[in-house]
Amino acid sequence: MSAPPVRRRVLARGLVQGVFFRESVRRQAEDTGVAGWVRNCPDGSVEAVFEGDPGAVEALVAFCRRGPAHAQVQAVECCDEPPKGIGGFEVR
Repeated sequence: MSAPPVRRRVLARGLVQGVFFRESVRRQAEDTGVAGWVRNCPDGSVEAVFEGDPGAVEALVAFCRRGPAHAQVQAVECCDEPPKGIGGFEVR
C-alpha cells in the first residue's frame, strides 16, 4: 500500500535564475512522476509546487537545495500544503 500524496511549496534563493534551474526541476519531476509547477519570481528566486509520492517529493526538495551545476542556492524555504490532486508538471 502506498503512502498518501503530499504537497510542498518551495522557494529557492541565490543564483537560481539563468542557470537551467526550472528545466532541471521539470525533468526531475517528470522522471519521478511528481506533479506541480516551477516559475521564476521577480525578486530573482524560483518558486515551485510539488505534489505526489512523499519520497519523490522529498527528493525534489533535496534537488532544489543543491540545484543544477551552475546554480548557487543560498537558502530554500519549504512548507506543507494540502494536496489538491493535480496532474502533470509545467514551467510557468
